[in-house]
Amino acid sequence: MGVVAWIVLGAVAGLIAENLTGKKAGLLLATVIGIVGALLGGFLGKELFGVKTLDTFFDLSTWVTAIIGAVVLFLLFGAVRGRGGRTRRSGGGWRSRSRTASGRRSRW
Repeated sequence: MGVVAWIVLGAVAGLIAENLTGKKAGLLLATVIGIVGALLGGFLGKELFGVKTLDTFFDLSTWVTAIIGAVVLFLLFGAVRGRGGRTRRSGGGWRSRSRTASGRRSRW
């Protein structure tokens, strides 16, 4: 497959995996995860099951392994991203300003 075919396969597989997992990543990150997932899925499919994957663009095994690989990467990405220790709190964070005694927000 050519470079354009890899990008198209990665974009479609990444967007499908994004919808299946419920993780929102955006088009660029979904495409990258889809391409890497296709490579990972193709490698594991060939090594574990002896399936010839990623040979042609219109082969069903190419698409199935790409989508499964992208889903696995989205789940790993979500698990790693969730461990950052940062939580989203309403009203908190670096942008919140302390209030003065009169109830107005201070400049700093």
